[in-house]
Amino acid sequence: MTSLRLGTRASKLALIQSRAVAAMLEQANPGSTIELVEVSTDGDRDQSSALTTGTGWFTKAIQQALLEGRVDLAVHSYKDLPTRQPPGLIIAAVPGREDPRDAFISRGGIPLADLPKGSVVGTSSPRREAQLRALRPDVEIRLIRGNVDTRLAKVDAGEYDATVLALAGLRRMGLEHRATRVFTVDEMLPAPAQGALAVECREDDIRTRAAAAAIDQPALRPVIAAERAFMAALEAGCSFPAGAHALLSGAGLRLEAMVAGNAGITRDAIQGIPAEAANLGTELAKRLLRMAGIPPA
Repeated sequence: MTSLRLGTRASKLALIQSRAVAAMLEQANPGSTIELVEVSTDGDRDQSSALTTGTGWFTKAIQQALLEGRVDLAVHSYKDLPTRQPPGLIIAAVPGREDPRDAFISRGGIPLADLPKGSVVGTSSPRREAQLRALRPDVEIRLIRGNVDTRLAKVDAGEYDATVLALAGLRRMGLEHRATRVFTVDEMLPAPAQGALAVECREDDIRTRAAAAAIDQPALRPVIAAERAFMAALEAGCSFPAGAHALLSGAGLRLEAMVAGNAGITRDAIQGIPAEAANLGTELAKRLLRMAGIPPA
């Protein structure tokens, strides 16, 4: 009998994701048992505007628990992970990815195009804010904090007229019906790795790495690698207004991305082969920064 401790945030969505991965692990590794261990992160404790700067608000505490041996593996929303892997840790599996697009949720189901001028749309994402302003420059974008249920409740209570959330989270929580509409990728590029899950463990823990490898989906690796390499090359963290979306098509890979600056949104795409995924992400980031006139970090 193999018993593994899986570190997870205590939010409703994080627990749903971690329980799903635990079930996958137990099914793929007969005789194993997975114990969920809740870990409080800085992002869970601090709902202030400080979360718009820095990285790792929702992951560092869990990674520290891994390094200290208090848990054996962890499940993260991949988009929350800093692009620089802490020494001693490894992504042992990418077990799945939900639809990466963003969803628009409004009170009364009013479409974005029909919101009255000056309506208040809540988001904590500079990426979403920039793209919302391009679509509706006459609405007010205001900071919103809290988990999915909290943000939806703030819209229902009239504190905000609308908000934007990841469709993946809504689906995993059974709340897809709350979406007024789902943005197309042409309208709003998602965050790199949005909708994907990452199973992390210690690099030298051969037993746990083998257990996690049983639920890995190798086809997702180049897609995520391209998007994450793009973000890493910006050297600006998740607070930078940038989005990316990669797709495999036959033997090729296409990466589309955007950055936002004083001149507005700059967007471009690049194509290559999956084996060059990371290089494609890096090259597109450099190209977009040049096109937008944004100096490297």
